[in-house]
Amino acid sequence: MSRSPSLPERPRLDLDPEMSDGERLSAIKQHYKRMRSVNEELETRLDEADEQTESLKGEVDQLKRRNETLKSSSLYVATVEERSDDGVIIKQHGNNQEVLTEVSPRLEEEVAAGDRVAINDSFAIQTLLSDETDARAQAMEVDASPEVTYDDIGGIDEQVREVREAVEDPLERPDMFREVGIDPPSGVLLYGPPGTGKTMLAKAVANHTDATFIKMAGSELVRKFIGEGSRLVRDLFELAKEREPAVIFIDEIDAVASKRTDSKTSGDAEVQRTMMQLLNEMDGFDERGEIRIIAATNRFDMLDEAILRPGRFDRLIEVPKPDAAGRAHILDIHTRDMQLAGDVDTTEVAADLDGYSGADLASLATEAGMFAIRDGRTDVTHEDFLAAKEKLAEDDSVEVPGLDYQY
Repeated sequence: MSRSPSLPERPRLDLDPEMSDGERLSAIKQHYKRMRSVNEELETRLDEADEQTESLKGEVDQLKRRNETLKSSSLYVATVEERSDDGVIIKQHGNNQEVLTEVSPRLEEEVAAGDRVAINDSFAIQTLLSDETDARAQAMEVDASPEVTYDDIGGIDEQVREVREAVEDPLERPDMFREVGIDPPSGVLLYGPPGTGKTMLAKAVANHTDATFIKMAGSELVRKFIGEGSRLVRDLFELAKEREPAVIFIDEIDAVASKRTDSKTSGDAEVQRTMMQLLNEMDGFDERGEIRIIAATNRFDMLDEAILRPGRFDRLIEVPKPDAAGRAHILDIHTRDMQLAGDVDTTEVAADLDGYSGADLASLATEAGMFAIRDGRTDVTHEDFLAAKEKLAEDDSVEVPGLDYQY
């Protein structure tokens, strides 16, 4: 903590008895000037102190508000089921517990049956919530088909075939499954390292089917209020039923389907409550298969066993990093609109890129093109790819041979 500067000393007036009247007057004038200068400095110091005091008051007020927030109890989401002379019957989300409670006078005229409210541990209604969850669910519906096609995906032909069999065929040819006498896979889980094409594969499915495509991230299900995540899950599946045939794509599913622990914190409990709602909705699929679900994760090892059992995800499809032939195919895809010089052989380039993912190869092609633009050329040479590889090797966020992932 810095020390405050010392205050200026008050000047003293020393008059020699032997001074003449003119000398005394001159000394008094000089003393007066020094006194004014000291007073001005003190006034400046006082103004600065006042400003600092106001700033500190603001910080104190902010800290007090944060302290009150931390001391306040958790809020839970509930729905008003019915109003009666005895009070209000509410149903708490997550555990479906119905409780009779009272409404504070300030909310007496506002609360009605069907409203969403926030309640505390004593089930007292704290505030009226806007009904925005349905809007969030509808916002996750993909209106326009993505431009990604299966031709844009390389190196994972077997995985593409398995996904199409599990997702497209039940939607486009359900009679075939009935004639054979089997139920189609109820869900597909794509897992593997980042950048291997899991999300692109889901986009290609959305492009090639006429089904409604609903995309969401697992992290979006972690909501502010307890019970909000499970409600959003219900709304998403209700939306899918209204729009069927439909495909629900859940990216980063590990955010809400990680292994359960003994943690008692409200945050962990809310994540587990959301996962239980997701499990219940997945078990509720009808046998016709008008609703299909695809999920993706980079952390397969973190998923709870309950989400992996047959009946929820019948197909677990690993999407690995491509081999040499797959890397060459991916490079061909990302360079098909580029003007390559005669010395560029994508097979030769790909052979020296062991450990690269599809996303890494896309970055490599882009960087190679940037080197050509920097030199004022329109054709991309083999040297440009070598320079691009060296540049990416300097970036710790990209996996290259001999370097580790940093995410």
